[in-house]
Amino acid sequence: MLDTLQEIYGAIRRNRMRTIATGFAVASGLFLIIVLQGAGNGIIHSFEHNMGGFAFDAVHIFGGRTTKPYEGVREGRLIQLDNRDAEMTERAFSHCVTNVIPSLDVSGFTVSNGMQYLTGVTMEGVTPQYAQANALELLCGRFINAIDMQQKRKILVMSEQNVVELFPKLAINETLGKYVDVGGIIFQIVGICKTDQMSSDNTLYAPFSTLRTIYNKGNLIDKLSMTIRDIPNDSAMEQFMDEYVRASSKIHSFAPDDRQALWIWNQADGVMQMNKAKRILNTAFWILGLLTLVSGVVGVSNIMLISVKERTREFGIRRAIGARPWNIIRMVVLESVVITGVFGYIGMLFGIFFCEYMDATVGNQTMDLGMMQTQYFIDPTVGLSTCAIATLIIVVAGAMAGFFPALKAIKIKPIEALKG
Repeated sequence: MLDTLQEIYGAIRRNRMRTIATGFAVASGLFLIIVLQGAGNGIIHSFEHNMGGFAFDAVHIFGGRTTKPYEGVREGRLIQLDNRDAEMTERAFSHCVTNVIPSLDVSGFTVSNGMQYLTGVTMEGVTPQYAQANALELLCGRFINAIDMQQKRKILVMSEQNVVELFPKLAINETLGKYVDVGGIIFQIVGICKTDQMSSDNTLYAPFSTLRTIYNKGNLIDKLSMTIRDIPNDSAMEQFMDEYVRASSKIHSFAPDDRQALWIWNQADGVMQMNKAKRILNTAFWILGLLTLVSGVVGVSNIMLISVKERTREFGIRRAIGARPWNIIRMVVLESVVITGVFGYIGMLFGIFFCEYMDATVGNQTMDLGMMQTQYFIDPTVGLSTCAIATLIIVVAGAMAGFFPALKAIKIKPIEALKG
């Protein structure tokens, strides 16, 4: 084996410049595969992080606008949800709906604590089940409970960011029990939730019953959320939404097939679309890297063909003194694998270092979009599985690059080679 490696080293030295030029193409291919996979992972991880605040078993219903005339009423009528929608949902869809969660939005408030204040704040009146349906993560304190609802307490759950702005000198947990002025009404802070990077931080959560009473909302509902079960696929979800629209049309007197009368947001669509985007992104990045790698493999194959031609006499002598075809094939293929492997690993190492550089410089960067903040590049690195696949690609590519030149080498007839 040592003799074979020495012979391979000698052959590479004889074609040093050609080997380096071709090896650069191989290294570039592996470098691109690793870097593109790392960049793709950074984008995918940001998707997953930014969508972490969604519960994917939740469906949200909003009032829409009719697009069809019905029973003498023209299209364009706004639909306003109310208690009847919640009651209908609990009654008619109990087989697939586990929680029905009404909520109200009242916006345009100024919230103050002494000289510290926030403007453009939205108060959202919610029920205790809201936190589960919206994957709200509490950092300290508690969420709204049944007693808050019954007694219509003036209590709030605020985001971490809002608490920091209103109470800059206090630790987050020290603000529990403190009072703030919300549009001239005093509310007590009972819970602090993690800042939602994908939506406005200026949303405060109060008991649904409290907001209904204070702001005289009657039986109106702005959003009706529900957690669902036993809806296994897209077709079943479409059937559920069609049935829901038909049931709601009996309450609000619109055409049973007018899907625009209600706006239905199925959060499970988000994860399905994200998974689809991940697959497309991964496939595209692998293809780009592999195309570059192919050019390097073709170059290695050409080098091996030239090497075989230059060593025609050598192979003829080997055949004459008893070398088997397999020995020559092994030597040529092994030489190709060594060239591809060495330069491939160099490219892979540079790719890993570059991914670590990206992680250190642009990883976890936050983009401020005014009303919301989002992280657009998180942990742009590659895992062991990607490196293992890249290693397999190196070995296979090297073997393929050397296989056809090796076949040509064993076809050399000893007598003709010695004459040449």
